[in-house]
Amino acid sequence: MNSIAISHAELGMVLHELEFGVAASDLHGSLTGFLCGGGVASPRNWLQRLEIETDQSVETHARMELLDRLFRDCRAQLDDPGFSFEPLLPGDGEPLIERADALVQWCRGFLGGLGLSGANAGSALSDDGAEILRDFGAIAASQFEYDDAEEDESALVEVLEFIRVGVLLLHSELAPLPAKTAEAGRSLH
Repeated sequence: MNSIAISHAELGMVLHELEFGVAASDLHGSLTGFLCGGGVASPRNWLQRLEIETDQSVETHARMELLDRLFRDCRAQLDDPGFSFEPLLPGDGEPLIERADALVQWCRGFLGGLGLSGANAGSALSDDGAEILRDFGAIAASQFEYDDAEEDESALVEVLEFIRVGVLLLHSELAPLPAKTAEAGRSLH
């Protein structure tokens, strides 16, 4: 990935300006779930694949280029052999409650995107993969309570790492191999 990563705030601002009616974390989660499930899309049609209506009267080239870049960056992170994937969430400087709520939105979006991908997750997953998917559902249905800031911060970091690793495992189990990798594995007779 040669471009500078898109920030949660930057994406949120663009989504607000475009009047998409979806939060930044939810959109990134939806895109990630769709791609993890093997959904087929391109930088130009992924919004339609996620069933997001766009209003061309408020679209600008710069705004749409950011969304194209979001798609390319997400795809590259998921396919990166260095496991660089990170859910797009508010930065560490934002209040804990905002980051935790964004994580819940991200998980909801992920599950929705996975459903839109057409993946048959029930039969295609290992026991670990099925458990991760159930845990994502539990997180998506959560409403957090905040008692101890230090303990809550530590718990959020642990859940975030679980989600990051879980996404990579689900991607490896559900998404088809990239064409060039599949071609490289074939032998010629």
